[in-house]
Amino acid sequence: MTRPRWHRIVPTGPGQGQRTWDRFVAVWAGVNLLWVAFDLSYVPLRTFWLQRNLHPIPSVPLVVPLPFLPDITPWVDPVKGIEPHRETEAYLRQFERLDAALLAAPAAASRPILQQQVNLTDQLIESNPFLASGQSGTLEKIKNRLRQRADRDSARQAAARLLSVEWLARHPWQQERLFWRQQVLPLVATNYWRSIDENARPTDHAWRIDLLLFQWVFGLDILQRVLRLRRRIPGLSWRDALLRRWIDLPLLLPFWRWLRIGPALERLQSARLINLEPLRAVVSRGVVALLALELFEVLALQLLDGLQGLVRSPRWPQRLRALRSHQSVPRSADDRELVELVRIWAPLLLSQVAPRLAPELQSLLGYGLRQSLDRTVVPTPLRQLTPLLQMESGISRQLAGGMVDSLLDLSRNTGERLSQRDDRQLELVQRFIDRFWEELALALETGSELQRSQELICALIEGVKGTYLSQINRASITALIQELDALMAVSIDTNEQGNTRA
Repeated sequence: MTRPRWHRIVPTGPGQGQRTWDRFVAVWAGVNLLWVAFDLSYVPLRTFWLQRNLHPIPSVPLVVPLPFLPDITPWVDPVKGIEPHRETEAYLRQFERLDAALLAAPAAASRPILQQQVNLTDQLIESNPFLASGQSGTLEKIKNRLRQRADRDSARQAAARLLSVEWLARHPWQQERLFWRQQVLPLVATNYWRSIDENARPTDHAWRIDLLLFQWVFGLDILQRVLRLRRRIPGLSWRDALLRRWIDLPLLLPFWRWLRIGPALERLQSARLINLEPLRAVVSRGVVALLALELFEVLALQLLDGLQGLVRSPRWPQRLRALRSHQSVPRSADDRELVELVRIWAPLLLSQVAPRLAPELQSLLGYGLRQSLDRTVVPTPLRQLTPLLQMESGISRQLAGGMVDSLLDLSRNTGERLSQRDDRQLELVQRFIDRFWEELALALETGSELQRSQELICALIEGVKGTYLSQINRASITALIQELDALMAVSIDTNEQGNTRA
């Protein structure tokens, strides 16, 4: 469709300030993408940020400490509505009092504090405060470690034994406290309580940071891009300009923020800060290889079904008659395409193609004449005479050559005549074509060839469905990709050779 004059594109190049702004927004979009990834993963990875320990193999007690990472939980926990759990905090505070008492006096003097710690442990196992934060597996880890340490089947019995005076009399507290501080208390400290808002959803104030630091910048950038687009294409409405920037919509959405990876990468690519073309080529190649076969199968099957529908139609004679010149309304006097095509191809075939086939035509016609003379003119007893056969062959060649030369002269003259524009000639050609369509339609109506032809053509198309489409299904996607890579490699080598020669 022709673009209206008021939609013509006005070429405008971005200035230095505009390029600097675009680069800043691209970098800021990348920073926002990192913030979104951190915000979405903070709650599941809060234990890591709290302890700053890496567990490469979860089933193996292998810990890789990362002390260089700062403790960010005091700043991020209030943003996510996370608070210390009262029950686990009481357990930790009670253990600190127990630790101070056992370090200052023997275990026998701290029997009441030990019993309080045992009661808190039983309450911790019974109430399972880790359930609210989705860390029930943490409680199971604590129970398993208690059972392994005390060699008991019950976690409560194990806790009572480990905090008994008899156990501490045989095992110094300086050793036992390492077990509790390294194996149990860090797991207890990971528990938390998260408040909920009026919509019964977990409290989350991250949208405020998103709005104050990022979204207003993205909104200003989108407005500038829309203004530049309307300035470049005068007459473009605000709605159409905004729709052309649909990829920027995730930058302003407070939900589904992981979709911002699209506009962020698009800005980084347009600002030439990163190059995603190799990755895009690999991904698109894989997607095309997976979808192209199914898409082609659907299109090919639909095309063949439509062709079968046309073949089965009983309106073939009417369609053939509709091809006549008086059944159509040409747009101009020179718009009779079929007549013009015949006027172009007839001289081409008669003047150029046919004369080049003279040797083949002479051989074919000479063979036919020799067969006719051999069967009709020469008697059977004289067919064994060699001179007579040679004379017969020469006569056949002369007759064939004369006939072919006459036909080619007639063909050449006819082609030259047809190549000249003549109204009478065009009228005769048009009358011949119309008569051809009429006679063909009449023959199909009066005979049984129409139904038989339809059956044969439909059977042929059905065979194409069963063979060609099944071969496409059996085609290997890997082979197609390898073929594409080979073609691209040849093209790259050709271009490099051309550049070297230049």
